[in-house]
Amino acid sequence: MGVILVTLVAAACAPASTPVIEIATVIHTVEVTHEVTSEVTRLVDVPVTSTPIPTLIQTAAPTLTPSKTRIPSATPTWDPPKVSIIAHSACLYGPGWAYLYKYGLAATVWMRVIGRNSDGTWLFVKAANDPDWNGCWIETTKVEFLSGAVSDVPVYWMGLPGSVLYQPPVAVNANRVGNEVTIFWEAVWMTEDDYRGYLIEAWVCQGGTQVFLPIGHPAPLPMPSVWENIGMFSVKIIDEPGCDIPSTARIYSVEKHGYTNYRMIPWPPYETTAAPTTTPTP
Repeated sequence: MGVILVTLVAAACAPASTPVIEIATVIHTVEVTHEVTSEVTRLVDVPVTSTPIPTLIQTAAPTLTPSKTRIPSATPTWDPPKVSIIAHSACLYGPGWAYLYKYGLAATVWMRVIGRNSDGTWLFVKAANDPDWNGCWIETTKVEFLSGAVSDVPVYWMGLPGSVLYQPPVAVNANRVGNEVTIFWEAVWMTEDDYRGYLIEAWVCQGGTQVFLPIGHPAPLPMPSVWENIGMFSVKIIDEPGCDIPSTARIYSVEKHGYTNYRMIPWPPYETTAAPTTTPTP
């Protein structure tokens, strides 16, 4: 849990074409002669040279030796685990309470589990007949597995609904004092009906492992007041040394329809204090 301070051969034998010998074809024609009292029919042989027409001779296909190569079987279709909702629960747009509410799930309803977050504390679920875009995130503790387990579910990320009504926060900066990083930003004007605060998504090092921390400010519940959306805001996050992957974070403005484009937060790296070197005394 993080600490927060605020991807045959068909050897098509080409039909062999055999040279064709030109031959003369004799065509019998009938010549009729009329006389005064009788009609005589006489056959006349007229030799005619025909235009040769190539004859295609189909040769027998060679016998193919059976291959010992095994034909790969079809990839089996993944069957997502199924869960039952234990009690009426909120289902959100992201894996954490910092995200907007999407819809509620009633007790005993069963859902398919499409994905999870990295530590398995949140699940991305969808109903049997719903398309992927209608999925939502629910806490793992709020469901009971009817088939499969959390370990059977791949890590997943669902994009957030976008908004173009407002801009991301401005004047974003951060500074560090030891393991404590403070993020600053300037308020973005929004109408009272739209305003839902701000979202920070941070990947920081805690306990030697990089953890994902979604932080809402002000907290989504209760609904923040637009009259408090003035001046500068700040949030403090613990970011420790000991991880191979550098820490990073981004921030969004949030309104009731969705999230603005994010702005990357210039993250201050952890500075180690080098031990002083001593010069040997001659």
